[in-house]
Amino acid sequence: MASRPTRSSSAVAVAVLSFLWPGLGHWYIGRRRAALLFATPALLALAALAGQVLGSTGQRVALLASPSSALTIVILIVLFGLWRLIAIIDAVGTPRDHWQRRSGTVIVALALIVVMTHAWAGSVAWAFYVEGSRIFVADAGPDATDVPALPGVSADPNEEFEATPAVTPESKTARINVLLMGVDSAQSRTTELTDTLLVASFDPTTKDVVLVSFPRDLTNFPLYDGRRYTGKINSLMTWVRNHPNEFPDGPMPTLVKELGFLLGAPIHYYAALDLAGFRRMIDVAGGVTVTVDKALADARYDWMDGRRGFWISAGKHKLNGEEALAYVRSRYSPGDNDFNRARRQQQVLLALRKQLTTPEMLPKITELVEVAGDTIRTNFPSDRVGEMVDLAAGVDNDSVRSVVLGPPYAFNPKSTDGIYRLELDMDRLARLSIEIFGDASTYDSTGQ
Repeated sequence: MASRPTRSSSAVAVAVLSFLWPGLGHWYIGRRRAALLFATPALLALAALAGQVLGSTGQRVALLASPSSALTIVILIVLFGLWRLIAIIDAVGTPRDHWQRRSGTVIVALALIVVMTHAWAGSVAWAFYVEGSRIFVADAGPDATDVPALPGVSADPNEEFEATPAVTPESKTARINVLLMGVDSAQSRTTELTDTLLVASFDPTTKDVVLVSFPRDLTNFPLYDGRRYTGKINSLMTWVRNHPNEFPDGPMPTLVKELGFLLGAPIHYYAALDLAGFRRMIDVAGGVTVTVDKALADARYDWMDGRRGFWISAGKHKLNGEEALAYVRSRYSPGDNDFNRARRQQQVLLALRKQLTTPEMLPKITELVEVAGDTIRTNFPSDRVGEMVDLAAGVDNDSVRSVVLGPPYAFNPKSTDGIYRLELDMDRLARLSIEIFGDASTYDSTGQ
């Protein structure tokens, strides 16, 4: 076996080679068996990782999206860092094996670089593990009773997020319907999940995406159990919560089933978004760019800090988080209404999706993940996130169909109490459902 190097330059060369890849330093000094011993495990790990990294964007995201795989990556990063340190030390020997001052400094510096880079990579993977465990509540299992609440929201066990989907897609190629709910943690518990009701429907095969918004003033609609609800749809969860004997399914499952019943297609999953966290996410992402079709002048808008009024001109604007939240929540501009508000919510959501897929988001990934952990709760399966990322990446925002269930799908009945209400035109809604879902629509199958 070749003797260890005795000169500082040789020790530095061995250390640098071992730093670049475990085993290279051993190969340089003639220790072939040791070189194979150190290089082979690292090469096998690299080959396995390359299969994912060189795949689609969704495959790369899937590596970290699942809490279990993220934790595995954390462990592998730590073990690989230790393996690199052992390889460097074993190749150059110990200080009594003729390290000189210059070579010792270089070796220590290389070791510190290994520690720092692996600590950074490990912290990113750990953030995905921690926040993913908070976001993907379904990963807690069907018997989970300790589902984490969003910030500012009480953790009443009767009001926790449902951990498992009520119904799952029939196959990997079947259309996926997801309910997106706005959560305003500044409000009381009674209205937290009804600020925004938007169903996003994805067809993995055709790449067709449809967004359907339910205005909060919808009332007097049929329930899936044969009864009729005469309150507004944004009060349904509150009513269910206060009348548990009448609604054994519970608040959230009732809302999910009801929206699927009205839409004519089952809601498979939900995602609840905290509006304050949504604002933070937009700020971290560097803002969103939207094109305002019509100027808004809402003198009544409350910024919650003593300021009043929101104004924005027509044209293209880059909005920060606070401005974007005002843009989607403003209601009292002349000629404005909840239908336009729902369209703006869809517009900002698509703009944020576009921003988050840009390369400049990579350095911000840890902060974005942490904000997401404070902002989102979903029972969407984490093992399908990569697939959805690939679907989103292949969709042009301009090709997304956006529908708001206001006129002509709903009408304003005459009222004597001055309260604004909307009632669904069930025949028009049925035709829309069949148009979107085809023969999978329950309206089609039942002949309604």
